[in-house]
Amino acid sequence: MELDGRVAVVTGGTRGVGAGVTRAFLRAGAHVVVCARRPPDAPLEEAGRTAEFHPLDLRDETAVTAFFDRVAQTCGRLDVLVNNAGGTPYRLLGEGAAAQHARVVALNLIAPLTASLAAHGPLRAARGSVVMVGSVSGTRPSPGTAAYGAAKAGLENLARSMAVEWAPDVRVNTLLLGMVRTELSHLHYGDDDGLAAVGRTVPLGRLAEPSDIGEAAVFLASDRAAYVSGASLLVHGGGERPAFLDAATVNTVDKES
Repeated sequence: MELDGRVAVVTGGTRGVGAGVTRAFLRAGAHVVVCARRPPDAPLEEAGRTAEFHPLDLRDETAVTAFFDRVAQTCGRLDVLVNNAGGTPYRLLGEGAAAQHARVVALNLIAPLTASLAAHGPLRAARGSVVMVGSVSGTRPSPGTAAYGAAKAGLENLARSMAVEWAPDVRVNTLLLGMVRTELSHLHYGDDDGLAAVGRTVPLGRLAEPSDIGEAAVFLASDRAAYVSGASLLVHGGGERPAFLDAATVNTVDKES
């Protein structure tokens, strides 16, 4: 399998997109270590393998450094870091204090930087790779999640700079995600009817599944992407249909009149 013998760390790898990435890496043959503040509801298992779980607050730099030192010592190597942990509540800019928005930036930008720096040594020794989990929110206006969008824009730029600074020993790439169906999707899109309606706005006709993201992450971590670094891979089902197309009247005029 593509990642046989590799060791991967997936931050926030216990639920949602992170769990999808974890399971995909297990299927690909990797030994997977996941970290999060809370344990998974049940062990993450796939293809006869079970992911290790370690509790970790990624905002605690000392704890993050100790965690990656321990992974490198106990596993003997580290080949892949998937910076997946992140997220945000819906909050308009004027409805939150600066400190609340700063916490969103810290989780979605500073924490991946902290983890990447702590993992750099063993990744360099293994000639490994970093996969950042970004978002299309960082490439377009993100009303209601502006701090999140700003952080994800910064994360993509960080990855590009990191890819240059750490080459040729460590490859660094970003997955730019569109909408993904997870256990928390209803908080953003509503009930099943709302999820279906939102899915119909995507050219491929559905929201992504966590497994879709996992398979893309496996590709970027594998030797198939050996010459891919500093890249941003859109995983968004074709994106969003431009609103002006539905507002324009040019295609509704009777051509025979």
